[in-house]
Amino acid sequence: MERKKKLMAILYTPPQCRTFSPPVFNYHVTGETIKFKTSDAGNWCSRFRSKSLSLVFSGALALGLSLSGVGLAEAAKVGVNKPELLPKEFTSVIDVAGFLSDGQEKRIAEEISDLEKDTGFKLRVLAQNYPVTPGLAIKDYWQVDDSTIVFVADPTFGNILNFNVGASVDLDIPRSFWSRLAGKYGNMFYWKEKGEDASIEAAVMAISSCLREPVGANNCAEVY
Repeated sequence: MERKKKLMAILYTPPQCRTFSPPVFNYHVTGETIKFKTSDAGNWCSRFRSKSLSLVFSGALALGLSLSGVGLAEAAKVGVNKPELLPKEFTSVIDVAGFLSDGQEKRIAEEISDLEKDTGFKLRVLAQNYPVTPGLAIKDYWQVDDSTIVFVADPTFGNILNFNVGASVDLDIPRSFWSRLAGKYGNMFYWKEKGEDASIEAAVMAISSCLREPVGANNCAEVY
């Protein structure tokens, strides 16, 4: 039953936002490993086009599996909602997992503030270890909208980088950027060697660099 609930959580796919995970990953369910692999970025985008805003907020991570047979209402039942884990004062960086030092949180928050002033895009970072997560409560806390990128750092399923991208961001940033970013800084080898904090900081800087580039055919072609 527990395995069934976890799989149902991954199926909830409302249309307003997109979430991205790496094109090649392993998903562990109660000791078993299910492997998903795509041949190229084009295939990956077509298979994983519609992803779940509420999934990221529920803490189950935005793996966006293309499965069938579960209704949306039933899938939504497993969402986590723990507003008591939210800071009392607003912050763009929430670390309930303890991955970041106070200094790192401050640097990331400053970078996010500068990015929002310069571009209008709102980057928000949640570091968690599922099921310890504020979950659905984060949506209202951050007032997530079409200009918001919710970056969930959670190593539970292997790759630590997961992104939920608002519609306005999706228009300007190539979808392949998010999968390449997760592949470079989110893979298990990287964060186990360098630390979860290094993955988070590197991803934030790469996102900031990408969002500052002029929109065009080749924007965000490199992950820095």
